[in-house]
Amino acid sequence: MTPLPGTPADAGFAMPAEWAPHERTLMAWPCRSDMWQDQLAGAKEQYADVANAIAAFEPVTMVCASAADAAQARAALTAGVQIVELPIDDSWLRDSGPIFVLDGAGRRAGVHFGFNAWGEKFTPWDQDAAVGARLVELVGDRLYRAPLILEGGSICVDGAGRLVTTEQCLLNPSRNPSLDAGAIAGHLRDHLGVQEVVWLGQGLVEDKDTDGHVDLIAAFTAPGTLLLQSCPPGDPNHEAMAENAERARAAGLEVVDFPLLARPTVGGEQIGASYMNFTIVNGAVVVPTAGVATDAEALQRIAMAYPAHEVVGVPSEIIAWGGGGPHCITQQVPAASSPAA
Repeated sequence: MTPLPGTPADAGFAMPAEWAPHERTLMAWPCRSDMWQDQLAGAKEQYADVANAIAAFEPVTMVCASAADAAQARAALTAGVQIVELPIDDSWLRDSGPIFVLDGAGRRAGVHFGFNAWGEKFTPWDQDAAVGARLVELVGDRLYRAPLILEGGSICVDGAGRLVTTEQCLLNPSRNPSLDAGAIAGHLRDHLGVQEVVWLGQGLVEDKDTDGHVDLIAAFTAPGTLLLQSCPPGDPNHEAMAENAERARAAGLEVVDFPLLARPTVGGEQIGASYMNFTIVNGAVVVPTAGVATDAEALQRIAMAYPAHEVVGVPSEIIAWGGGGPHCITQQVPAASSPAA
């Protein structure tokens, strides 16, 4: 598929907020057995739960690496989930998949960023590095290629020109070592159509694989309003989260505090499981739960943050053990209102 010349911003494209109408959600079936180990079966069950929850509100496309995976997925998924076979290495499409942008006429294009498995942490990753362009072709869109290593979980946008990220991830030397903050911000403006990049500092201490992805600690609830993780004094994340709030407010954002972080036990190991790693779909917010006492309050707080949406809790502690939640394993395809030119 031949990429378009120039940049999306030059052609009037920008990434919409996640609450903009969706055509569908993209997901991938868990397949990296060396990563999931004895949690693979549980991961597949929870991925299916997330997909089925989303499919009650919008179509889902599930990418499977093999015919055997496709058959297994089909048996676990509702009719609202389409199965496609494409070569993949892993199942975190938020990070390896494309990011879709819209122009003022409602036309859509896909942006394919570089992917190196979170700083070359997991091998191989060559199929995941290629799947973004394949998915843009699958949905029938035009393609832009961006000269930047970028995972979708490292950014969030408000659809009104603002993007939030963390220095811990985007300035990590394992991603784009030749680029400084100004150059990276320039690529984000060029390829996602944003005007302002707000730099938070650190992500969660527990987030070791992705180097501080912002989608574990922050989400826009409206233009200029950021739901932001906090932690009490004594928690290892307290100081970093407090600094993030200061930075967000200094950038002119309204900050809504979210003080809950689940710590369930999976496979005999206590982990950090972020409620903030929810995904917004048409009419609903699909929120990870962890089977702990704070689940009910977390769902209530997120419902208050998105009053126009139904809140659906889905058990996700095994996905958290693997490194994420419903947001990390999904990528939205915004609805286009005009055909591609």
